[in-house]
Amino acid sequence: MLRRRRGMPTRTVGLRQNGAVSLYRDDAVVLRTQKLGEADRIITVLTRRNGRVRAVAKGIRRTSSKFGARLEPANHVDVQLYLGRSLDIVTQAEIRDPFGDRLRHDYESYTLGTAMLETAEKLTAEEREPAIRLYLLLLGALRALTEQRHDARLIFDAFVLRALATSGYQPALDDCARCGAQGPHRWFSVPAGGLVCGDCRPPGSVAPASATIALLRALLTGEWAAADASAPEFRHEASGLVAAYLQWHLEHGIRSLRLLEPA
Repeated sequence: MLRRRRGMPTRTVGLRQNGAVSLYRDDAVVLRTQKLGEADRIITVLTRRNGRVRAVAKGIRRTSSKFGARLEPANHVDVQLYLGRSLDIVTQAEIRDPFGDRLRHDYESYTLGTAMLETAEKLTAEEREPAIRLYLLLLGALRALTEQRHDARLIFDAFVLRALATSGYQPALDDCARCGAQGPHRWFSVPAGGLVCGDCRPPGSVAPASATIALLRALLTGEWAAADASAPEFRHEASGLVAAYLQWHLEHGIRSLRLLEPA
């Protein structure tokens, strides 16, 4: 057995009758679970080093399961898996942060947390493609939600803007998204990618308040003092733009957000 080096995944090779088994260990956030058969579940996790991974947790739905409630959505876990033919197999899971259980006590925070998980899954198009920045963003956002550091909707909007930015979809909030003309600009176009000048303004552009654009900048850059001081009407308008921008780039909406009243 190979010893685990600090900061590195465990890779252990064991023997069985039909060949070698390759194990690995990683930190992960549980994104989603699906029933499989009578007692198993397919667990989708976003890991620190291995990106998005789908794995089978055998017997997890039995009351005697050693995993219990550890592999529930939003939980931060230390998980060990071995490589399977189509899906990996969970062999061990330990709770690091029970975010899912904590969020369950507040409807808005739980729903927004679920929307974050859905967003993270959809922004990782390829399985096993490393996504360390997205993983860290998701982990930080879930922690901020559970600790109620800021308004829950602000935390969600900040997560979405930063997650989109890490995926190459950062909105233009200063210069024109089309021609690059120096701002400030009045018009915002979701299809164009953010603020646009009068010459580039496409049909359907909107003219948000300058305070709304300032709030979007603050959320994108982590200027929480400015974000926390924003007025409700500007938060409402900013949330609408964030939701529309997210939906455009994902090509469909986030189901969890439909369970909330309009921002």
